[in-house]
Amino acid sequence: MKLNRNFNLLLTGQSLANIGDILYIVSVIYLIFELTGSATAAAFVPFTITGSMFISNTLTPLLMERWNLKWLLAGSQMGKTVLLIALAFFTPQLSLANFVILFLVISLIALLDGCANPVTQSLIPLYVKNEQLLKANGLTETVTQFIQTAMWFVGSSLLIWLTPTELLWITAGLFLLSSILLTRLEAGAFIPSKSKGKWRQISKGWKTVTKTPVLIRIAWMDIMETIAGTVWIAAILLVFVNDALLADEKWWGFINGSFFLGLIGGSLFCLRFSGWIDQRLSSFIFWGAALSSLVTIFFGLNSLPLLALLLSFLVGVFSQIKNIPQQTVVQTSVPSDQLPTVYTTLGAIGTGTFGIASLLMGILADAFGIRSVFMLSGILLALVSLVACQGRTLLWRTAQQ
Repeated sequence: MKLNRNFNLLLTGQSLANIGDILYIVSVIYLIFELTGSATAAAFVPFTITGSMFISNTLTPLLMERWNLKWLLAGSQMGKTVLLIALAFFTPQLSLANFVILFLVISLIALLDGCANPVTQSLIPLYVKNEQLLKANGLTETVTQFIQTAMWFVGSSLLIWLTPTELLWITAGLFLLSSILLTRLEAGAFIPSKSKGKWRQISKGWKTVTKTPVLIRIAWMDIMETIAGTVWIAAILLVFVNDALLADEKWWGFINGSFFLGLIGGSLFCLRFSGWIDQRLSSFIFWGAALSSLVTIFFGLNSLPLLALLLSFLVGVFSQIKNIPQQTVVQTSVPSDQLPTVYTTLGAIGTGTFGIASLLMGILADAFGIRSVFMLSGILLALVSLVACQGRTLLWRTAQQ
């Protein structure tokens, strides 16, 4: 795929930021666990991040009405750079008496992240022609999932040679470089509005979603898929490995890594066969959800660690085969100037659902057994495929516009 300059800059800048995000989270979790000795305190990091991103997704439309998207994205990375530098200076003085400050900084960084994500998704169709959107989405997902897969291992390995503070300095440097690259993007054609009240700005994306039939359908699919996806969080998967597979903790890492490799495999499949998939978006959304449902149920019933590796890989593959075409449908469902607020709305729905569902899945696993939550996940994905099947004509027409 021949990429234009703006897409190259966007992908490179955000990739550097994604690497920095993982290194920073690894450093912070290590710092908190070393300081408190509490797994609960360390687990509170993703909860804090999710909550802050939900708030950010809700309030970001206020910024989008006043700032050009390019500068909003670059500014969010600059803000993260400043916060990381401050955090690197602060960590040598970190103690039980002041470690709440650490969570405050984590929350502020997550607020900026919640702003950056929908802006990035909105800029892709601005810089890429419609006929290349599926390829662009596939390439973006491939790079993102590769970073997710590799950097957790790299980040934890770097702590053998570096202190968490030194790792934070590296992260700040990555964010700075990302900021510089993103400032070189073309400004685009988004024109800030000046005449709307704050509530109308915040609710604009919600109104667009509720008035657009295909987006309502996708929002419901996202809610069910997000709930289903919480069975793959670290805490649930670790219990499954111990109680259902009766395997060592090392299989926890293997299965998690296999899932991410599946995500990469699905992304590469969409990238390789983008022209073919582009003519069958609704079919791939349906089959991706349906096959994910089937494999998730098999995973929950399985007791063999090696088979669990294969099944988790397939879940990752089928998830991407659904999600990348669905992303393309979203990007072509409304005019480009409405995409930023649509993505903040879908982002708020996703983060809010994930925060609540991850807690409920833990409660259900304790009450009914770890296998039960994988059965529930499979049923929810089956419902997603049903919603996609019922709306296949709508999804196809949207994609053809």
